[in-house]
Amino acid sequence: MVKRECHPLLKGERGERKYRHGFFGYEMESLASICEVVIPPLPPLKDEEDELNNKDVTKSFSNISASQHPYPHEVAEILVKRGLIEAVILIRVILWVLATRLGTLLLCGSLCVGGKWPFINNFSNMPLEKREKVVQKWLKHRFLTPIRLAFAYIKVLCVYCFFSSVDEKGENPAWKAIGYEVAADEKQNNVSNNNRPLQKGIIETMQEQSDSTLQQSLAKKGLNVTMDTKTNTLKLKCDAVVVGSGCGGGVAASVLSSAGHKVVVLEKGNYFASQDYSSLEGPSMDQLYETGGILASVDSRILVLAGSTVGGGSAVNWSACIKTPQNVMKEWSEEHKLPLFSSLEYQSAMETVCERIGVTEFCKQEGFQNQVLRKGCQNLGLKVDYVPRNSSGNHYCGSCGYGCPKGEKKGTQETWLVDAVESGAVIITGCKAEKFLLETNTNGRRSERKNKCFGVLAKALSSRITMKLQIEAKVTVSAGGALLTPPLMISSGLRNKNIGRNLHLHPVLMTWGYFPDSNSELEGKVFEGGIITSVHKVPPRDSESSDTRAIIETPLLGPASFASLCPWESGRDFKERMLKYPRTSHLITIIRDTACGVVTSEGRISYKLSEMDKENMRIGLQQALRILIAAGAVEVGTHRSDGQRIKCGDIGHGKIEEFLDNVWPMEGALSPGEKWNIYCSAHQMGSCRMGATEKEGGVDENGESWEAEGLFVCDASLLPSAVGVNPMITIQSTAYCVSNRIVDYLKNV
Repeated sequence: MVKRECHPLLKGERGERKYRHGFFGYEMESLASICEVVIPPLPPLKDEEDELNNKDVTKSFSNISASQHPYPHEVAEILVKRGLIEAVILIRVILWVLATRLGTLLLCGSLCVGGKWPFINNFSNMPLEKREKVVQKWLKHRFLTPIRLAFAYIKVLCVYCFFSSVDEKGENPAWKAIGYEVAADEKQNNVSNNNRPLQKGIIETMQEQSDSTLQQSLAKKGLNVTMDTKTNTLKLKCDAVVVGSGCGGGVAASVLSSAGHKVVVLEKGNYFASQDYSSLEGPSMDQLYETGGILASVDSRILVLAGSTVGGGSAVNWSACIKTPQNVMKEWSEEHKLPLFSSLEYQSAMETVCERIGVTEFCKQEGFQNQVLRKGCQNLGLKVDYVPRNSSGNHYCGSCGYGCPKGEKKGTQETWLVDAVESGAVIITGCKAEKFLLETNTNGRRSERKNKCFGVLAKALSSRITMKLQIEAKVTVSAGGALLTPPLMISSGLRNKNIGRNLHLHPVLMTWGYFPDSNSELEGKVFEGGIITSVHKVPPRDSESSDTRAIIETPLLGPASFASLCPWESGRDFKERMLKYPRTSHLITIIRDTACGVVTSEGRISYKLSEMDKENMRIGLQQALRILIAAGAVEVGTHRSDGQRIKCGDIGHGKIEEFLDNVWPMEGALSPGEKWNIYCSAHQMGSCRMGATEKEGGVDENGESWEAEGLFVCDASLLPSAVGVNPMITIQSTAYCVSNRIVDYLKNV
C-alpha cells in the first residue's frame, strides 16, 4: 500500500504515547489476559483461499496476540474515554476480582485450580486453554450477565483496536492475512489539496492560538465581537445561530443566509474536505462519529452510529437517498394532524433537496455485497430495487462511511453549507453548545410562550481557548440531531414531556453468507464498490397493510467493525472467521420501529424493541438468510452470541427451514438467557417531535419550541415517528420547510 495524503487527525499513526486511563498494574494484567483469550497466539491456521501464497502471512497472523503491547492499553484508554461510567466501574471491579486468587475461584471455579503451590491461580496465571473455557462458560451463563456484558465490552474494544490501529505507513499487521487493503489514492484528479469548499467561512478553533486570535478571526468574518473579561466571554451578534451542520443544520444555514440573514453555525466536530479523508477505519470513526463510533445504549443492547463532523450524518451517510414513503406522509398528516406532510410545499421541498444534492437513480457497477443481494433476490423471484444515491451512477466507492475521498458524494459540506458560506455564513468548528439563552417573554409576538430565546452559550473544545462564546441572535436553531438536541434543550430549562422521548432508531440485525473466491459469478470483496445500491422490501403480512415489514440492504463493514459484531466462540474460530472476511457478505435487516426510546442526557440512551418489532425483525432475518442461500453462499449465519450458522452444501430444504425456524432476535447481553444479540442503529429520529399541540410534541408544526419563542428545532428529532427508510431526504426536506418558515418569522422581528 502507498500511504495516501490526508488530514493529520485521520492518519491514526500509532506511536509511543502516555496513557491516561489510570488502570493499576494488576488491572492491566487481568485485562491483557482477557485480550489474549479473545485473540490468542495459535498454531498455523489454514487459509482456504490461498494457502500457498499467504502461508507466511497467515502464520504471522496465527502467532499474533491481542495481549501484546499496546493493545490492552488502547482498550483501557478507549473504555475510559468513551464508555459509560457504569460500564467502566463494572469492568474495573471484575478485573480487580480476577487479579485475586479468591475472586478468580469465585468466578472461574475449579478451572483455576493447579497442581502446584499456591494451587489456586489468579486469572492471568491460568493456562490459556482454561481461561478460554471460563470465558465460554461466562458467555452462556443465564445469570452471570454482568460478567458476560463486561467481556462483551472488552471483546468489542479489543478486536476494534486490533484491526483498526495503523502504523506510520497506514498499515495494520493483520490486514494482509485477512485480505484487506485501503486503496492508495481514490481522490478525484481535479481535487486540489488547497480546494476546501468552506474555507471562506470556516473558523477552526483548534487552529486558534488564543482568545485574542479567535476574536480577530471572528471579526474578519464580519461579525460584531466584544470581549467581556468580567464574565470571561466572547460575545457576538448575528441574525441566526444554528447549532449543528448536518442534514438539518446545513439546510437551515443555506436557506437563512440566502434570504440575506447573517448566520453563524456552531459545530463541535472538525472540518474535513474530500482530500483530507484517509479511508482508514479507526481514525475516521474516531473523528467523524459521535464518541468515536462507540456509543452504546445504557444496557449495551444497541450500538449507535451518528455523525459528528462538519456535514454531520450527511458526511458519513452511505449515500442512500430515499424520499419519504407515501404511507408515512399520510400517517403524519392524518394521525399526527400535521398537514405539512400532505402539502405541495413538502413535495416541492423533496424535489428541491434531491436536485441540490445530485440524487441519481441508477448504479452502473455494483460491488460484491450488492451483487449477492441482487442475485439472491432474482433467484427467488423477489423484487429488488436500485437505491437512489447523492452521487453519480458511476460512483464505486466502498468507504463513503469514512467520508468520500473522491468528493462525489454530496453531503451538506459539499452543497448546502457551500451555498451558506457564499452568502456570508460563518461556521465555527470545535465549538460545543452548552445551553440556550432564555429570558422571560415580556414583549414577544407570541405571548403564549413564556420564554424567549436570544441565543446560545458555547465553549471551544481547544484548551487554548479559555473564554466561552455567547452568540446572541434573533432566532436560534437547534440542529444537533436526535441524540443531542434533547439534552441541550433539557439543560437549558425546557420541560416539555416530549423532549427526549419518542426516540426511534431503525434497529438493525445482520446476517452473513460466505462465498469462496471459487464463486466467480460474484466479483470483488466486501469493502469494494458502492455501499448501498440495492434494496429488497419485505412485503406486509396482508394486502390491507401498506407498511413494509423490513428492508434488506448491505452495510459498510471495515475489518474492525466486522470483528466487533462477529460472535466470539473461541480464539481459533474467531481468527478463522477473520480469514474469510473479504468474501463474507453481510445483509442488514432494518425495521420501522414502533417502540420508543429515551435520551435523557448526552450519551445516555434507553431503548427496547416492541413485540411487533421483534416479529418484523424475525421475518426480515429469515428472508435475508434465504437470499444469501439463493445467491450461492456455502455457509450462512447470524450474529447471535452462540455463533448460529449452517453449512449449505447438499443439505435438503427441510434442514434449511428447520434452521430458519430457530432464527429469532434475542434480547441484549444483560438479559437472562444463554443467547443474546447486539443491535445496531445508524438512524435516530423523533426525540423532539412535531406536534399539533404541546401535549403531542416538543415543537409545533413550524419547528418552534412551545416554551420559548425564537427557538426552532431543525433536525431528525422533529420527525413524528420512524420513517422506515434512510431518513436523510426526509430530514432535509422537513428542514427546508421549517427554514422557510423561520425566514417568514424573521420578517416580523
